[in-house]
Amino acid sequence: MEGATTDRPTALDAATAAEAFQTTARENAGDVALRTKDDEVSLTWSDYAAKVERVAAGLAGMGLERGATMGLMLTNRPEFHFFDAAAMHLGATPFSIYNTYSPEQIEHLVGDAGNRILVTERAFLDRVKAAGVEHVVSVDGGEGALSIEDVESRAEDGFDFEAAWRAVEPDDVLTLIYTSGTTGPPKGVQITHANMSATLRSYDKIIRFPRGGRIVSYLPMAHIAERNVSHYLPMACAFSVTCCPDARQVIAYLPEVHPTWFFAVPRIWEKLKSGLEAMMAGLEDEEQKRKMQGALELGLKKVRAEQAGELTDDLREAWDEADAELFSNVRGMLGLDQLESCNVGAAPTPREVIEFFHALGIPLAELWGMSETTGAGTCNPPERIKIGTVGPPAPDCEIKLAEDGEVLIRGPVVMPGYRNEPEKTREAIDEQGWFHTGDVGEFDEDGYLKIVDRKKELIINAAGKNMSPANIEAKVKSSSPLIGQAIAIGDGRSYNVALITLDPDAKPGYDSQEAMEEEVRRGIERANEQLARVEQIKKWKVLEQEWEPGGDELTPTMKLKRKPIAEKYANEIEALYA
Repeated sequence: MEGATTDRPTALDAATAAEAFQTTARENAGDVALRTKDDEVSLTWSDYAAKVERVAAGLAGMGLERGATMGLMLTNRPEFHFFDAAAMHLGATPFSIYNTYSPEQIEHLVGDAGNRILVTERAFLDRVKAAGVEHVVSVDGGEGALSIEDVESRAEDGFDFEAAWRAVEPDDVLTLIYTSGTTGPPKGVQITHANMSATLRSYDKIIRFPRGGRIVSYLPMAHIAERNVSHYLPMACAFSVTCCPDARQVIAYLPEVHPTWFFAVPRIWEKLKSGLEAMMAGLEDEEQKRKMQGALELGLKKVRAEQAGELTDDLREAWDEADAELFSNVRGMLGLDQLESCNVGAAPTPREVIEFFHALGIPLAELWGMSETTGAGTCNPPERIKIGTVGPPAPDCEIKLAEDGEVLIRGPVVMPGYRNEPEKTREAIDEQGWFHTGDVGEFDEDGYLKIVDRKKELIINAAGKNMSPANIEAKVKSSSPLIGQAIAIGDGRSYNVALITLDPDAKPGYDSQEAMEEEVRRGIERANEQLARVEQIKKWKVLEQEWEPGGDELTPTMKLKRKPIAEKYANEIEALYA
């Protein structure tokens, strides 16, 4: 990889995120740390460190001190990194708020966190001001808010920045990750500096991040995955971060950035697969189309043989030829030609999606973790990816299954507890230190974990058959590019039904309502072919409305709010069983 070194970054041994940041900034001063598309903004580690010091001095002058909290409601932009890093250098606890949150939701988080400062931008200013925070900072201007320059001007003479960050201790709370809340108000997961240090070292032992990699920051910073990927890992491994403020544009960023590591939720990989398949199907040169389809079939054959441990030299050589002629060009077009590893997580990913990218030479690997485990848990090692599993336990993580199959995890990555919720903390973490995840899993013969479903979300039909709704939904969503969201329903019933929403990006490709209904029907049929008879969707309803992250139906991280959906669409569901 151009510009990267293979030696292990020394900042990974830091006891706190502040120490890791300072080590990386010192050792990589002239390298690019933060940038925006087309280098409209480009900051070296030296620039970044200087900005953090100035902002930290100003925040300290405003009363932000060790143990205090600070909120951020920002898109993915360099200013997020300045303010979050500045606060953590003071020993304070910055936390991020989903950009979709209403004033009432913001007020709940602010009340729980007890922060006096909230950093935002003009687009969210009205909602933030309605929450009644004492100091509102807007990084791009706006009425009634402090500017970055205003913050920096609050610095007091004699402020000792180095003494402040050196006073930060491993057990100090680094950040709060507010869980999305599928069943009630979000809980504040307290992540310490020690939790994060352990997580970064654990993932590095699996993926072996080289110093100087390139990544795109595009998922919400309120999610533990994005916090790890584009905020804390760069502090330890000197990554160059390209900020993408609109997640829907991330695919367009890849050809410019050529990331060396790329993490995405399943929906992004599913849409990328659908787009590539549509591109191949639309090739006007019949010979070229035939070659691509034949190469893809060869690639899938190679992947399945490899997974079964039956890959022959002849098949490998045939794939190498197809790769040199076709697949390498596809990866280059996508901007995924310099990947050293890439991952998917946060929800189940259909096997056929992962097989598709492996066939193209893109080593997509599932991982699993939770906010309460600092995003760590299991990960497929790049050298031995087992499709259909989330990998073996990550280094320094102990994982076992309870009698009912619930996944339990213990280790230095597990949070000390939920903020202001001692009772819920005791429910989640037992006396032996095991965190009860709520996920149901099973281990294979090689010690790789497979997540079956959420413990409280299994469908148990009228005949007593247990089914995974998440597995059914994943099959349905990947069966057609037109299907945006799907929820499977069947608990206590004699058969399964589904509510479907359409993908707004795919709808313009169909010339009538009838054409869309026919495509959904074909998609359901394709999904049912991959499901056991008892799991199959017998009836479905296509809803006119879209389900937006943070709305009535989806959490900000796009998890289904099953109970609210069942209540809101009770009439539609009952009609499917009439």
